[in-house]
Amino acid sequence: MADGKVIVVTSGKGGVGKTTSSAAIAAALAQGGDRVCAVDFDVGLRNLDLIMGAERRVVFDLVNVVRGEASITQALVRDKRVESLFLLPASQTRDKDALTEEGVGSVIRELRMSFDWIVCDSPAGIERGATLAMKFADEAIIVSNPEVSSVRDCDRIIGLLDAKTVQAESGKRMPKHLLITRFDAERAKKGEMLSVDDVVDILSIPLLGVVPESKEVLKASNVGMPVTLSSEGSAPAKAYAEATRRLRGEDLPVSLPSDRKGLFGKLFRGRAA
Repeated sequence: MADGKVIVVTSGKGGVGKTTSSAAIAAALAQGGDRVCAVDFDVGLRNLDLIMGAERRVVFDLVNVVRGEASITQALVRDKRVESLFLLPASQTRDKDALTEEGVGSVIRELRMSFDWIVCDSPAGIERGATLAMKFADEAIIVSNPEVSSVRDCDRIIGLLDAKTVQAESGKRMPKHLLITRFDAERAKKGEMLSVDDVVDILSIPLLGVVPESKEVLKASNVGMPVTLSSEGSAPAKAYAEATRRLRGEDLPVSLPSDRKGLFGKLFRGRAA
C-alpha cells in the first residue's frame, strides 16, 4: 500500500466544529471504501470517541502508544458501522506534555503504512497539542465559523502551518482547505455574521465546503454517530459528503445554504489557489 495521506483538521478557536468535522469527513472517506484512521490529539479532554460512539470500547490510547505501553493495533478501535473506519483515541487522564514530537512522528509513519487517510483532530489553541497534530500533515482543513474572532484565529493557524510543520521546514507550502461551519444564510443576509465571500477573501485559501447551522449535527453527536452516517439525507451530511469528494480531488462547485431549511441555492466557485 502506498503511503497514506495525513490531514489535520484545525482552527485555533474552540467550539467551531473541528471534532464534528473530523468524524464526519473520516466517516465519509471510509464510506467510499478507503481505510481511514481518525486520530484524537486532544489529550486531557478527548471527545472524538464520543462523537464516533466508541467511548466504552477505548482500552489504550495515543499516549500509551507514544510511550510504548501499547501497540497501535491494540489501541485502534474499529467502527461498528463502517468496517474500514478506525479511531486512535486521546488520553483523558494525561497532561498535554505527554506527547513528544518523536513519538507522534513514529505513530504517524506507522499509520501511513496501514491506512489511505489519517485524519488528525487538533485540539483548540496554538500550543503543543495543536502544533503536534499539524506537524506531520500533508494537507490541512481549516475550520471557521463565519465570525470575526474565528476567522482571525484561523489566520494565525495558517501562519503556523507555513512555519511549524515538516513540509514548511523542507521549504514546501502545505495545501490548505477552508471549511466554513455553522453558516446561517438568513443571518449572513442581515449582516449578523460574515458572508462566505468575506471569509474566503480574508483567508485566501480554497473553499472546501460550507456546512449549515443545523440541529442534525447536535443530534448526531448526542447519539454517538458522525452526521454523515446518522443523517445522510440532511443538509450538513450532504455538505460534508461534498467536501469529502473535493478533498479526494473532484472539482465540484460549492453549494451554499440559501435559507433556514438548509436548501442549497447559489453555487460558489471560490477555489482560490
